[in-house]
Amino acid sequence: MNTWLGLDEDDRTAIFIDGANLYKTARNLGFDIDYKSLLKKTREESRLIRAYYYTSMQEDRDQDYSPLRPLVDWLDYNGYTMVTKIAREYTDAQGKKRYKGSVDIELAVDMVMLADKLDAVVLFTGNGDFRRAIEAVQGKGVKVTLVSTVKTTPPMASDDIRRMADHFIDLADLQGTIGRKGAPPRKNNDEEFFDEDDDF
Repeated sequence: MNTWLGLDEDDRTAIFIDGANLYKTARNLGFDIDYKSLLKKTREESRLIRAYYYTSMQEDRDQDYSPLRPLVDWLDYNGYTMVTKIAREYTDAQGKKRYKGSVDIELAVDMVMLADKLDAVVLFTGNGDFRRAIEAVQGKGVKVTLVSTVKTTPPMASDDIRRMADHFIDLADLQGTIGRKGAPPRKNNDEEFFDEDDDF
């Protein structure tokens, strides 16, 4: 019987979170993710093998500090396997300091390499670049649940990746289970110093 996220209770499951993409999606929907509840609920209703969180870190060269550090440290100590990369600093055409970084390849490789030990993958992203990785995992007999949203304008989940997944669950429908209320809707200037396709 399918339960949480389209999973069966005996499914050997792994969670793969595209950190930047999930952050943008949740903020566009007006809430924050309760990562503790996400882990607890998945453990209760499937055989959770591992939960990965992928993100690039903006390191301030002057302070050697990233604004993401508190979240990354908390996740690391509370059951998540962290995969991080330092974002590269550069100056755009308008002279603004910006950061560029992606952990897409790391996520895709880990998902394919772990597939032989899994029955199910839960992928939190709307990025269509993961289509081939999903196809490879499914070729090993693993079912893939994709979590993103089509309830924003424009939709955060690309149509091709949504069709490729075995299950698609709109993040908006999970707000009551894994949402922390009170997050303000994301403003355009939240991403002022980051490339729109990159992690932060």
